[in-house]
Amino acid sequence: MRIWSLHPKYLDSKGLVALWRETLLAKNVLEENTKGYTNHPQLIRFKSSQNPLAYINLYLSTIFEEASLREYNFDKSKFNNNLELP
Repeated sequence: MRIWSLHPKYLDSKGLVALWRETLLAKNVLEENTKGYTNHPQLIRFKSSQNPLAYINLYLSTIFEEASLREYNFDKSKFNNNLELP
């Protein structure tokens, strides 16, 4: 699992697609929809926040925005952009 600490605009096309997929996996882990990767170090920053799901969804929305600028066709329904941040 690779969840980068840099803005997605700095990634090439393969990196951006990989980031999208890996972050969707992380979201599934946080939602307890999978049994794997539950203690992955890349999830620490999200798990330690007040609202892990809100922050992973915010992160996904940032990736989605960058993908849209590049005219990629990512599925917006994969994340919830309406969660309240603390």
